[in-house]
Amino acid sequence: MRESILLELRQSLLTRTPLPALPESVWKRIGALNTWGTNAIEGNTLTWRDVERVLLEQRSVGNRPISDVLETLQHEAAFRGLTQQLEAPIRLQIVLKLHETVFRGIYPDAGHWRRVNVRITGSTHTPPRAEKVVTAMASWEEEYTERDLKGEPTFGLASWMHHRFEAIHPFTDGNGRIGRLLLNLHFLKHSWPPVHVLPPDRSRYVHALESGHSGDLSELEAFLKIAAARSLLDLLDQVGTQEDELKPFGTLKVRGDHSTNYLGLRASQGELPAIKMSGKWHSSERGVRLYAQFVGRRGLQLKSS
Repeated sequence: MRESILLELRQSLLTRTPLPALPESVWKRIGALNTWGTNAIEGNTLTWRDVERVLLEQRSVGNRPISDVLETLQHEAAFRGLTQQLEAPIRLQIVLKLHETVFRGIYPDAGHWRRVNVRITGSTHTPPRAEKVVTAMASWEEEYTERDLKGEPTFGLASWMHHRFEAIHPFTDGNGRIGRLLLNLHFLKHSWPPVHVLPPDRSRYVHALESGHSGDLSELEAFLKIAAARSLLDLLDQVGTQEDELKPFGTLKVRGDHSTNYLGLRASQGELPAIKMSGKWHSSERGVRLYAQFVGRRGLQLKSS
């Protein structure tokens, strides 16, 4: 995904409203989607419909573990609280507080660094021993702050800070969820919308993290840019203009010999900003226009209404 496309989409969103000022109904849906995705890829049993009932409709769900419901409620509270921390630097106290908020009453060591040695299932990487966690996290905080103050590009720094956090694995459990909250705090601080890691993303996301252990963060950065495009399209669909309405590719008025299959290929390759919903790719007129402007094949353009 070209960053030029992302910057144009972000500018279109920010001219409508600053991110913290998004309508409450929009924030509620963002929080529910983020909570469902981040928990589901870690094995939480609540479905998207369950999360809608709990968080959006304030209703109970049956036959689900109490810990999974509690985790859902507490993660959503932590996520919504990110907008209250935009002026403060990212410090270790925030990391510990996020862990305590999400896992209070679920893990006995909620809000505390791990005191045991751990391994990451399926990974060749071994996190540092328990006695080195505090030193490693202090270095993480210091390096992140230094690189941020130097003005390092947002997505490159996001990739580094997220991968490094997960590589340290500072908690006994819950590292993925806290790492993704911190990632979104970083994005919000830089006026980018939160990104959502959803169940269909799990394989690519895990592979990108694993690639980072060999020093290659390009796959993770590419994934984050695709996720950012999805978030921008989704938010613009809710608060933008008619040009931002999400439509199936087959209904977008594209001129030329560019089939739905071609557009779907470019979307699946992460070049054209799009969201897959109910098995079909969707984008907006703005998204296709920006793709044509910065990337597209000769002749790709929108038909006049």
